Amino acid sequence: MESQRNFLLIGLLLMSVLIWQQWQVDQQPAPAPTEEVATSSQTATKAITNNTGIAADVPVSASDVNTVKASQAGFITVKTDVVDAKISLVGGDVIELNLLQFPTEKDGDTAYPLFKREAAVLYQAQSGLTGVDGPDASRAGRPFYQTAQTEYELSSDELKVPLTFTNAEGLTVTKVFTFKRGSYTVNVDFLVDNQSEQVRQVQLFTQLKQSTAVGPGGSMMMPTYRGAAYSANDDNYEKVDFDDFYDQDLRVSTKGGWLAMIEHYFVSAWVPNQNIKNEISTTTTSTGDAIIRAKGPAIDIAPGATETISATLYAGPKDQDVLESLAKYLDLTVDYGMLWFISIPLFDLLKILYSFVGNWGFAIILITVIVKGAMYWLTKKQYTSMAKLRQLQPKIEELKRRCGEDRQKMSMGMMELYKKEKVNPMGGCLPMLVQMPIFLALYWVFVESVELRHADFALWINDLSQQDPYYILPILMGASMYFMQKLQPTPMTDPVQKKIFQYMPVMFTIFFLWFPAGLVLYWLVSNLISLAQMVWINKQIEKQGLK
Repeated sequence: MESQRNFLLIGLLLMSVLIWQQWQVDQQPAPAPTEEVATSSQTATKAITNNTGIAADVPVSASDVNTVKASQAGFITVKTDVVDAKISLVGGDVIELNLLQFPTEKDGDTAYPLFKREAAVLYQAQSGLTGVDGPDASRAGRPFYQTAQTEYELSSDELKVPLTFTNAEGLTVTKVFTFKRGSYTVNVDFLVDNQSEQVRQVQLFTQLKQSTAVGPGGSMMMPTYRGAAYSANDDNYEKVDFDDFYDQDLRVSTKGGWLAMIEHYFVSAWVPNQNIKNEISTTTTSTGDAIIRAKGPAIDIAPGATETISATLYAGPKDQDVLESLAKYLDLTVDYGMLWFISIPLFDLLKILYSFVGNWGFAIILITVIVKGAMYWLTKKQYTSMAKLRQLQPKIEELKRRCGEDRQKMSMGMMELYKKEKVNPMGGCLPMLVQMPIFLALYWVFVESVELRHADFALWINDLSQQDPYYILPILMGASMYFMQKLQPTPMTDPVQKKIFQYMPVMFTIFFLWFPAGLVLYWLVSNLISLAQMVWINKQIEKQGLK
């Protein structure tokens, strides 16, 4: 079995799997809320507004009363150097958030919208206090906060945005959002002042709500995950697909933990207090929105006492260093799959190279050179083994003629021949099995790394995360595969296999037309280096008397 053919077949299989996965996603309609889901959601909403005025759980969705109140009351705007956000005065939820450093389109003026309040693409970060006396548990609905101004803008290194609510029982809640320069991390503190004569009990909840109608992210050639994730106990990183929200509600207790909503390049996450026990759960609203939430323990506040309850909200790019500093395993939302232990050091190396050359395209070229250089000894072993096997072809044919239809005798004769000539028949395959995980690991590095989004390279390639607009790189890649075939021909007797093998460069060129330019650049450079290595190694092999 020739290793070049193995490589192409494995690559073709990979492309086929990606196409099949995306086809399944495209053909599957967006899930609609079932009757049971709607009923449970309505029941939960009634619990909030029952005659007792006490809710047993956090709000599942805003009631009709709250919707009217929100439209009348409006919101406040907050602008820093990296985000432009809107916070609703009802509940103090972050209902909009635009990432100013990440335009929606290359060189565009519109900032990427992460949180959105339109019903069709709803995506919000909510938090509040429930429990026996929590203001979010009132039968009147979510609390209506007061604020000193309607617009806040960062002018120093830190910006505090206070919202205040006082209920009839003498409980004053000041919800303070703290934004920092250059940061996508927002500290959310609830300062609860109990001026009543009774002990008051509150319970913090944080949740992310998103419409499932937005569908998955990515494309056919670059499928990406869109959905929820969490970390609890021994589950370092668990995904919850939007479809799973309708199958069974999640409910797990854990010390610390976190919850998140993930999409290509960006993530939002709530990180509650890591030193207390939290309950992470999922549910859906009557309109089909998915909710993942964390609920802390009940806290008693004595008369005249003040308590501070805190959580951290992150809403921004998948920056591994920042996410790792916020919570354990939160950096795993940059999902490199099963080969993460290879992808992480490769990404670190890619960042180091970028720090020297200042261009992600040149960094990709350099990391390809380094990887191919490190694999040179395997490549040499591969081609040498292939050359030895070709040298044995006359003896193998003679053995076939002598053994006839006796397969057992043929097998034993082949083993004796390989042993006598000191040839490993798997020598051409094993090196490829070592190199394929590296290629796949690099593939996920290019897919998941936000640093490559809208990254310039040179000439006509002004976005490595998008396809080549003129398809020049895919065509060059296909040409390089064609020359590799010519330089390392594979003898075949089956005319069908021979035809398929001849057309593989054309097939791969078509596949790569829609691949991100960064991936095509990597494969093209890898092929060019392989061509150079072939020429050099073949010369060395010929000196040994092999062809």
